[in-house]
Parts: sequence; C-alpha cells; structure tokens
Amino acid sequence: MCLSNKKLVVVSNRLPVAIYQEGDQWHIKPSTGGLVTALAPTITRTKGMWLGWPGCSPDAPAAKLLTEYNKNRDYRLIPILITREEIEKFYFGFSNNTIWPLFHDLLGHFSFSLDEWHSYLEVNRRFAELIADVIRPDSFIWIHDYHLLLVGHLLREMGVRHYLNFFLHIPFPGYDLYRRLPWKHEILKAILDYDHIGFQTPSDRRNFIQCIKWLIPEAVRTMNKRQSIIYYNHHRTKLGYYPISIDFNEFNEGGKAREVADAAWFLHENLNSRILVLGLDRLDYTKGIPNRFLAFERLLEKYPDTIGNISLIQIVVPSRTKVPDYMKLKTDLDTLTGRINSRFSQHGWVPIHYQFRELDRTQLLGHYRACEIALITPLRDGMNLVAKEYCASSIDNNGVLILSEFAGAAAQLSRGALMVNPYDLESTADAIYRAFTMTLEERRRRMKILRSEVKRNDVARWVNWFLSSEFNSLPSDGYFPETIDRQTS
Repeated sequence: MCLSNKKLVVVSNRLPVAIYQEGDQWHIKPSTGGLVTALAPTITRTKGMWLGWPGCSPDAPAAKLLTEYNKNRDYRLIPILITREEIEKFYFGFSNNTIWPLFHDLLGHFSFSLDEWHSYLEVNRRFAELIADVIRPDSFIWIHDYHLLLVGHLLREMGVRHYLNFFLHIPFPGYDLYRRLPWKHEILKAILDYDHIGFQTPSDRRNFIQCIKWLIPEAVRTMNKRQSIIYYNHHRTKLGYYPISIDFNEFNEGGKAREVADAAWFLHENLNSRILVLGLDRLDYTKGIPNRFLAFERLLEKYPDTIGNISLIQIVVPSRTKVPDYMKLKTDLDTLTGRINSRFSQHGWVPIHYQFRELDRTQLLGHYRACEIALITPLRDGMNLVAKEYCASSIDNNGVLILSEFAGAAAQLSRGALMVNPYDLESTADAIYRAFTMTLEERRRRMKILRSEVKRNDVARWVNWFLSSEFNSLPSDGYFPETIDRQTS
C-alpha cells in the first residue's frame, strides 16, 4: 500500500466523535470502535479528512466544537448536519427500518416507505455535494456502509471522476430477499458506479453478483477466487471481500493490565459461579439474544449439574431505543430474564445476570478475561468484532468461543470455535455444556488457534489488504479508469 501522494478522505454516516451536553455545556470526545481504530493511523499519516454526521441534534454547536477539535489533529473532521425529520426518515427510517433488517435476512422486520426513500436519497445527495466541494485532485475517497449506498452514483452525476471506493460493513442479502426492495434496480445500478467495492465475506460478494445476474442481466461478470469484475454501462467495478478485524495488540496488551485483572477477579468473586458465560451485544434483534436466553434455559433443563455452577452475564448496550422493534426487544429480554431466573435461581446463585448498560474500557476487558465462555450467537452479522476482541483478550488461552455460523467471523474462526445454529436451541445448549465440561488442554488448543488467526489477520492487515488491492488497479492519475464497451457473452 502506498498513499504517500494521496490524502485519504473517509466518508461514513457518523464522525468518529461524540458530541454531548452536560448541563448548559456542550462537549466533544473521540469515539471508539473498529472503523476508527482501523483508519485513524492512515488518515493521520496522509493528513486527510473524515466526513460524516456528528450524531447530535441540530441545536448543538457542532461546527464550533469541531473547529476546536481539529486544531490539535493532523486530519480534519468535517460535519454534515441532519435535521430532526431526516434523522427520523433517513436514519431510523430507511437506513435502519428498511436496509438494515433486509440485508440481515430478517423477514417481518423491514418495511418500505416512499417518503423515507426520498429522505434517504436527499441525505445521500447532501453527502455527495459536501464531498464534491472539499476534495482535491489528490484525494483518495473511501465511502463506508449501508447509509451511503447512493453517494457514488450521485458524485458521478455531479461530474466527479475520482476513483471511488466503498466498503459494506453489513451482509449483502441473497436475491430472493433483495428483490423485495421496491427500489432494487435503482440501488443496484447506483452501487455499480463505485470503482471498488469491498464485502466482509465471500458469500456477501456472491449474493451481490447473483443479484446483478438476475436484475441487471446485461452486465458482464468475470469472476475469480479473490476478486471479480462487473462491466456495466461502459464502466468497470471491482468486487472483493476483506474481513474487517481489530487491533490485536491493543486488546492483548490491555488484557494484561493490573486494573483489568482486578476487575476480572472482582467479577468472578462476586457472582458466585464456577463458570461464567459472556454475552455482549448492542440492543438489536439481529443479535439473537432471546434465542440465547432460551438456549441457556434449555441447558439448565437438560444438564442439572450446571445449576449453581454456570451463569450467563448478558450485557446489552442501549441502541436505537426509540425504534418500536427495539423497545419491544428490551421488554422481551426483561420478561425472559425474570422468568428464567425465577425458575432456576438458588440461594446465592442466579443463572442470568442481565445488564442494560455500556462498559468502560477496563470493565470490558475485565469481562473478557473473567468469562470462561463467550456465547456469540447472532442470527446474522456482517462480522462481529466482539468475538475477535474476546479471543485477543484471552491472554491465558483459557476461554472457549461459541460462535453462530451466521456471523461473518465464522469463516475465519470456525477452526477454533464451537459453531452453532442459533435457531437450534437444543444444539446450542449442547455446545454450552461441551464448553462447560471441556478439558483445559482442549480449551488452550482451541484458543491458541483463534488468537493466532486474529493476530495474523488484524485491522492493519484489513486496511492494507483493501488499499493494496486498490492500488494494484488504480490508474496512474488516480481518476476514473478508462471505460470499455460492454462485452457480450
């Protein structure tokens, strides 16, 4: 990878900061997360810029706070402000009530609204206008995720000829699901105006190509193991899959800290259970938390020797709490927890410790270290970095990862993890019991495999992989590649 003569321009729905109010005062602080960790070194080195919504209400003095914030950094954060109506229709509406559930294969959760589609189109247009206004000839543009699927097409309409890169962090659905989308042709053709598209897994890329095959049959497809090319409308789009990861060293070294060890000891000492199982998720119906609770209940029914000896710690991080489906999910979790605990609790022991809150860094690493088992069972997930964080933090090689076969991380971690179908409660309960009774030798053998995989394919490799793949075909002037006439098969 070489960006020595380029300035990286990252575009995402959210800026990597949080703007919040305490009393009468507004504050700004850096955000954490996989994308921020991955891209901060490169964007800093190239003195680039990051465009996105600051995540606050229009009343917040975002421009003033960001101006001050930018003074102490080698790259700039540039805000796009979104109205309250657009937050409801573009963000909570089309992005998270249509695209999110549809792309996660969850029938019954998505809905279609023409008004929300128009808002999605308008906000994507404003993103494109801001990009067109701030980029320079040496800008290297990398747009991220499902909120901004149309931005590349709108930039082309504005005459922008830069090479456009896009990465989809969530899954891409199969044809039978995708074709339910009323604007399926418009979105698919818009995506093909990007020059380089990255997916998380081979199946996501395969699903995209199948949608092209059936919905845009005139497009010419050439495929190989790692990358494919789509030729459409005198334009070439390269498709690849690049599984995102974490900073292994950050979690590995963090797990060794004294305060983390103390937090892990305190957690284990106070929960009075021989084996702790960790569930850690945002509040989201894609995470399969109710299924997880029911599988844990089945474990207690089927294997009486687990009663009093194993507890599930379920941390649910608040998210989109104004969305009705998410409010209902929280209510369901409250009800399930109460029912299972009332059924199985004994003096001094509770089967499920359910907490609706965020964890600070020390507590997060303390939970990773304290829990002998991680139960990561999404119904569908683009990658799931919690699984990788757990492995990187397991410095004593004593943890067991139970992982859903529908998580994007399954392709990389299946050799060391116990794989489960989260819809199969019986088999998931059996997997938990297998982890509960697993010998120390097997635990360490499996965790060494997992840690080696995460260390080898860390977040730096993800960035290098995507960008190196890009530069292998980037035209020398950095602009829109030479077009070719569509070939017929």
